[in-house]
Amino acid sequence: MSNFRRPRAARFTPRVHRWRAVAVVCAFLATAAVGVGVALRLPPAGADELVTDGFAAQPPGPAQPSGPAQPSGPAVPSASVPPSPSPPAGPVLALPGPVPSHGRGSFGYDARAGDVLGRAGAVRRFRVAVENGSGEQAVAFGDAVQRALAGPGSWVDGGRLRLRRVAPGGRYDFTIYLATRDTAGRLCGAGGIDIRKGGVPYTSCRLPGKVVINLDRWRTSAPHLVAAGMPLDAYRLYVINHEVGHQLGHHHEGCPGAGRAAPVMQQQTLFLDGCRPNPWPYLHGKRYTGPSL
Repeated sequence: MSNFRRPRAARFTPRVHRWRAVAVVCAFLATAAVGVGVALRLPPAGADELVTDGFAAQPPGPAQPSGPAQPSGPAVPSASVPPSPSPPAGPVLALPGPVPSHGRGSFGYDARAGDVLGRAGAVRRFRVAVENGSGEQAVAFGDAVQRALAGPGSWVDGGRLRLRRVAPGGRYDFTIYLATRDTAGRLCGAGGIDIRKGGVPYTSCRLPGKVVINLDRWRTSAPHLVAAGMPLDAYRLYVINHEVGHQLGHHHEGCPGAGRAAPVMQQQTLFLDGCRPNPWPYLHGKRYTGPSL
């Protein structure tokens, strides 16, 4: 029989059990505390969209290194009030500013040849010239003359006349001049026509082979026409057609009746006599006239 004796099993005492239980509880509490701390440090979802008492909260600061940056949404443009539409501008009745009373007395010409205006009849050729020192350009004046004589409503609408602007050096029948008032007064006076009003050269005129347009009227029209609301562009159509009408052999006419359109050969620069301003010799395709004067 052997002398080997089985060792006595260790005794489990209540004191050891209590210490193990305390250690487990402490470990649990430490883990929970770490979790709570992390939860307290993390911002809630959507923190940059918080609204307090109806007003947006302050935008968030820079992203903290302990958490991922929150993606920002597309920028929303601030609301803007559209500007109020401006009322449409009315027609220009006269140009502002002083008008040169005299130029150099020499003329520059529109060097362009124009299209033939009109469908039938003899061709009358003309040049376009602007006084040097008047502040006007020959090309712009040439365009205005072209619009006036092309119509519809111009002298070529009768079907028995054609007109064409020619370049300097070409054969021509007459010249249309735009001149300052002093030069216009001198040119018209040399042909025996007094264009003065109140001692100042006022109207335009026609001489054999010369149509002279007064720069004062070209830029400012006439007071009674401005009061009647006649646009300056319409007055320019009128004064060209009126003076070219003289060159074509037409004489002055009177107002055919109060409230009716004035004939183009009426001296509308001086008076309307109850008629309405009208720049065209043809209305609705027919020659429009008044009583001969």
